[in-house]
Amino acid sequence: MREWEQEVPLIIERGKGSTLIDTEGRQYLDGTSSIWVNLHGHRHPALDRAIKKQLGKIAHSTLLGLSSPPAIQLARELIRIAPKGLARVFYSDNGSTAVEVALKMAVQYWQQRHPEAGHKHTFLHLKLAYHGDTLGAVSVGNIELFHSRFKPLLFPTLEAEPPYCYRCPLTLTYPSCQMACVDPIEQILKTRHHQLAGFVIEPLIQAAAGMLIQPAGYLKRIRELCTKHNVLLIVDEVATGFGRTGKMFACQHEGITPDLMAISKGLTGGYMPLAATLTTEEIYKAFLGKYEEFKTFFHGHSYTGNPLGCAVALANLEVFRSEKTIERLRPKMKALSQLLKPFCDLPHVGDIRQQGLMVGIELVRDKKTKEPYPLKARIGHRVAAAARNRGLLLRPLGNIIVLLPPLSVSRDELARMVEILHNSIETLPAD
Repeated sequence: MREWEQEVPLIIERGKGSTLIDTEGRQYLDGTSSIWVNLHGHRHPALDRAIKKQLGKIAHSTLLGLSSPPAIQLARELIRIAPKGLARVFYSDNGSTAVEVALKMAVQYWQQRHPEAGHKHTFLHLKLAYHGDTLGAVSVGNIELFHSRFKPLLFPTLEAEPPYCYRCPLTLTYPSCQMACVDPIEQILKTRHHQLAGFVIEPLIQAAAGMLIQPAGYLKRIRELCTKHNVLLIVDEVATGFGRTGKMFACQHEGITPDLMAISKGLTGGYMPLAATLTTEEIYKAFLGKYEEFKTFFHGHSYTGNPLGCAVALANLEVFRSEKTIERLRPKMKALSQLLKPFCDLPHVGDIRQQGLMVGIELVRDKKTKEPYPLKARIGHRVAAAARNRGLLLRPLGNIIVLLPPLSVSRDELARMVEILHNSIETLPAD
């Protein structure tokens, strides 16, 4: 915070497409989609119209005992595009709360639907996980820098090593390892399933962990193990949802349906805070009962199902259809892969990880030994500062540079972003 106070602040006043404009009139390419939320660019006409049209009706009314046309219509649309089997929608207001909802639903489900299963009230998750900043979400997270000081406030969980192929904790090599990292997870599920309400995971890629990509088949195997051992699979699609990985939802790459799915970020195309937790009819039925049984889900937010957010979310989904956003991503993803190849020759680049338009570039002090830079070197910050001077805004994760442009980015803009990033990494001195 002291350093933040000493730096000259950048105040963004306007935006258009993939470009942000500050109060001095300087333009910057939005290399992080304004922290992973913007999909179709800033000031998209259809999204602007949706907000204005809804404002002519009502900005907000509670969803506690009431509803609104946009909330109803959006729930129907989400079920239509979600993995098959997800049939119910519970609204909240951000990714953390969507995860909190899933955790609480899972615990209450076992109590009310299958009390014979016993006290299933804890969760399994991957190390290096990030699922949000509220305390339940932090409890199923494992990023020491973010979470360690809050441990006295957290509930106990079980953890398993993630598939971090560049720095494999088992010192094995993919694919000859045959996904040995799944074996400890299988053992935990086999021996501790009676305690576990659910397994919480980001599907396909652990985003805030540094864009750690799971091997093909990993997610499907996790689904099979959760089913076998009677543990709910909870997927956090907050970062991976809405086209980021090349499909609408990352789960769809491996054809799996989770028991609960948390979504937010891209839900409104980057316009309004809105989130939802999707679940199955089986889980929904656990909350049905007579009034005096109090089986209802006692959880709610003042702005749950906010009509403005739901209206712009509907427009966001319509843009996906009308502009064929997913189909148009494929050539951009291929182009990005080609543009990233020269980074392999940079002495500071240890690993390049890409899934769709999500990219993580891990910077290392020694390429041969994979020795990381010490945190105090602020390597990621230095690269981001150099990129900002060249007209590209980034937000690194420690030593990992994240590039996550809007889905609407043009090929020329993508090439310019990558060029600036390459040049910015080149500014690092030889160690």
